[in-house]
Amino acid sequence: MRRTGLVAAAVILLLGLPVSHAISADPIKLADLAELSGGGAPVGTSWKNGIDMAIAEINAAGGVLGRPLAVTHYDTQTNPGVSRGVLQKALDEDPYVVLGPVYSSATMVDMQLTEQAKVPEITGGAAAGLTKQGDAYIFRMVLGQASSIPKVVNYLKDRMKVQTVALLWVNDDYGKDGRDAFLRESASHGIKVAADISTEPAQVDFSADVVKVRDAKPDAVFVYTHEEECARFLKEAKKESLPTPIFGDTTLLDPKVIALAGDAAEGVRGHLSLSAGAPIPSIQDFSGKFQKLYGYVSDHNGIQGYMAVHVIRYVTEKNKKVDRQAFADTLHGLTITPEQEPGILIPTSWDASGDDDRLSFIAEIVDGKQKIVETLPKLHP
Repeated sequence: MRRTGLVAAAVILLLGLPVSHAISADPIKLADLAELSGGGAPVGTSWKNGIDMAIAEINAAGGVLGRPLAVTHYDTQTNPGVSRGVLQKALDEDPYVVLGPVYSSATMVDMQLTEQAKVPEITGGAAAGLTKQGDAYIFRMVLGQASSIPKVVNYLKDRMKVQTVALLWVNDDYGKDGRDAFLRESASHGIKVAADISTEPAQVDFSADVVKVRDAKPDAVFVYTHEEECARFLKEAKKESLPTPIFGDTTLLDPKVIALAGDAAEGVRGHLSLSAGAPIPSIQDFSGKFQKLYGYVSDHNGIQGYMAVHVIRYVTEKNKKVDRQAFADTLHGLTITPEQEPGILIPTSWDASGDDDRLSFIAEIVDGKQKIVETLPKLHP
C-alpha cells in the first residue's frame, strides 16, 4: 500500500504545474487497486502513474469542489484473491470511488464487494461479463469486448480479406469472454475459425501453439493473451518463421510487448482502444507530459488511469456534491468531451450497463513503434 502525497508533489514539481490556490478542506478519498507486482506489473504501474499525474494536475488547479483528491494505491499482486482482500481494506477507508483493477479476473471478484458497498468502481478490465451482471456501480475505461471485438472482426473481414483464422486466447475471464465474443462475431461474418487454441496465464513455452497455427494454415492468427504471453508468442513465431499474418487487440501492440519481443513484433497489426501515438492533439500532449515525468511511453492503461480521474472530477463538479449514488446515476448514459473536461482526451460515452464507447485505432508495429494506420468510429455513433 502506498500513499500519494509525496508522489503528487513530485509530479507538480516535475511538470512545472502552477498551483492556483491552497486547498485545505478534507480530501476526497479514492482507492486504486492495481497490479503493481506479479505478471501484470507493467500495465498496473502505468495505470497508477496515469492516476497520479491526473491527481497532481487537478489538485494544482484547486481540486474538486475546492477539495483535494487523495488516493491510496493497493497492490493486487496480479492475483484475484489478493485483490479481493485488499479491496476490503480499501472499503474500510470509505473511498468515494474505487479505481481498477486492470485485469478482468480481479475485477470479476472485486465488483461484488463494491456493489454491496454501493461504491462506484472504474475498471480497466475488458471482459464482456463484467457489465452483464446488472451491477449499477461498475464502469469501464477500456473498450469492452462488446465494442472492440466487432471492430476487430470487421477489419479482418473487410480490410484483410480473412476467410479463416486461428484464435489463440488465454484461459481466464478476460480470454474466455474474448473468445466467446470472437466466435460469435466471426460466425456472423462468415469467417471460419480453423484453430481454437487455449493457453494459460503466465505461459512460457508457445512452441506447440505455433505448430498448431502452422498446421491449421489460416489466413491470419488472432492473439488474445496478456502482454508477457503476447511477447513470448511473437518471439516463438519469429523463431519458427511462422508465415501467418498476426493480428490482435490492444494488449498485442502494447509498448511492453514491443520492448520484450523486439524485432519479432515488426509488422504485427491490431486494434487499439487508445494509443499514445494517436493523431489527436490532446493525446499527444498527454503523451509528452507522461514521458517527461516517468521516462517511458505510456500504454493505453496510463491514458485510461489519467482519464478515469478526470471522469471523477467532471461528474462530481456536475453534481455539485460528493455523493456515490449520484456519481453512478450521472455517469450512466453520459458523454464527456475534451471541451467539457480537457482531461478527457477523447470523447467518451457510457451506456446504462457501464460500458464505454469512443473512437479507436488500427495500428501496425513499424521500427519498434505503434504506427496508426486507420481511425475507427464509435461502435454506436
